[in-house]
Amino acid sequence: MRILLVSDLHYSLPQFDWVVGAAPSFDLVVLAGDHLDISSPVSLDAQTVVIRQYFSLIRDATQVAVSSGNHDLTGPDGHGEQSALWLDLAREAGIPTDGDSLLIADTLITICPWWDGPAGRDALQARLASASADRPARWIWVYHWPPLGSPTCWTGRRDYGDTELGGWIDAYRPDLVLAGHVHEPPFKPAGSWNDRIGDTWIFNPGHQIGPVPTHIEIDLAAGSAVWRSLLGEEQLQMSDKAPPPRTVF
Repeated sequence: MRILLVSDLHYSLPQFDWVVGAAPSFDLVVLAGDHLDISSPVSLDAQTVVIRQYFSLIRDATQVAVSSGNHDLTGPDGHGEQSALWLDLAREAGIPTDGDSLLIADTLITICPWWDGPAGRDALQARLASASADRPARWIWVYHWPPLGSPTCWTGRRDYGDTELGGWIDAYRPDLVLAGHVHEPPFKPAGSWNDRIGDTWIFNPGHQIGPVPTHIEIDLAAGSAVWRSLLGEEQLQMSDKAPPPRTVF
């Protein structure tokens, strides 16, 4: 299975156009959150209509998995915590999103929502615990925020990671965590687009300007991952026990 990972497109329509064009070359496209841009002059309501259309175009070309990020929150859920309520309409249109799972051959893809409080956090942890009991040969999480302490969350000044995710990785040991949220790590010498915690690879493509988003191409059959950006490309073999040295600096 070939996977295209992008994140943090932030209502950049040329970048969404690029993803639509690239989608037929992959078995799965993962959009790991922050599809909207809260700083845009375009209203969030209008943005959600446009971005749902892009999701449908990608789904028409291949399988897709869409998680929420912090820019995607549009109102309180039943617990009073902020949620990406607009993604419910995407789900009704056949887009796998927050709380859904995909089983493709021997690979389970669990799509994790951005949680905004204890109710969301506890619900997600319970879901991961339940899924771990009968996981198939390969388990992938789509989770917007990388774990704290990983080079995939290094901004160049500080670690900016999720405080819960590292513990969940240790407890449930997914094969891959496909993330985003922190734009800078791949472009910082002490940061990275990849990390390995135990048996788990974490990937964060980062964010760049221009019509082509930073992206990671993952080939599960070949066991390889390639990060592409304006700086060039880096690649690794997932059979390696540790991340390779950086090469773009």
